[in-house]
Amino acid sequence: MNLFSKYRRKILFSVVFGALVYLAISFYADFGKLIDAFSKFNWYWLPVILIFSFTNYIFRFIKWQYYLKELDIHLSTKRSFIIFLASFVMAVTPGKMGEVLKSYLLKDEIGIEISKSLPIVLAERITDFISMVLLAIVGAYVFNYGQEIIIIIGIIFIGIVVVLSFRDVSIKIINLISKIKFLKKYACNFLTAYESAYILIKFKPLIIATVISVFAWFCECIGFYIVLKGFVDTTTIDVNILVSTFVYAFSTLIGAIAMMPGGLGATEASLTGLLVLLNIPKDISAASTIIIRVATLWFAVIIGIIFLLIYEHTNSSIDLKDL
Repeated sequence: MNLFSKYRRKILFSVVFGALVYLAISFYADFGKLIDAFSKFNWYWLPVILIFSFTNYIFRFIKWQYYLKELDIHLSTKRSFIIFLASFVMAVTPGKMGEVLKSYLLKDEIGIEISKSLPIVLAERITDFISMVLLAIVGAYVFNYGQEIIIIIGIIFIGIVVVLSFRDVSIKIINLISKIKFLKKYACNFLTAYESAYILIKFKPLIIATVISVFAWFCECIGFYIVLKGFVDTTTIDVNILVSTFVYAFSTLIGAIAMMPGGLGATEASLTGLLVLLNIPKDISAASTIIIRVATLWFAVIIGIIFLLIYEHTNSSIDLKDL
């Protein structure tokens, strides 16, 4: 049994679920009109959109490397890149938390305890959420839509950072939790994980990582803008980069807080719904949603499968029992 086989069932489940979501979108938009909308899209733009998606991954890899350096975890850039992209196979998990696969692969690669590197995933999600809030907030006020949701999400994640910043309080909480009988044996792991998290959410790392995240996710916002402008023979789409950024960032936030695999369903509904509210025809809105999701979410999963197979091929010592 190989690594891909181990996660194949989860991937297939998400693919089936995604197919049902897109089938529902097709019914909503009228299947015939949707096919016609796809024919109006200039598919020569697809490679450019994929390049912007991959640029997002490069920026996030830079953030990953920065976090590894902050935690004094040493790994060759090549192996780190393979591990980072291999984790994308778990992009179709709730909140992308399946990317903890990176920690398991790091342990296999260089023996780093999972509890030390695991907080990187938490820090990645925190800075991703904060960056999405920053990208969406201006548009929310310009279009007078979703301000409350965006502000609440921002407050929640800033609140998490503030709580984790109080080291004495956090350690006391961990000590109390560790007194629970079945959690007692994990006390050292909790402390190790918190010490890593404490380093990563300090002011300087938080700001640096958030800035990197803003650039990363703005790349996908640009990709979405290109999708919307890629439809030919139609004068019904009047959008600018601000509109595209707001719609994409807001919908991604909705998908993430819905805690569905890869945000499936919630993200698509939000993208399509917001475009319709902007007076873009349902068929064009639905087609735009499907194209950008294929170019971001499913492109990431494909990249993850490829690099997971590469990792497996170049590391025969991996023990699946540890994963």
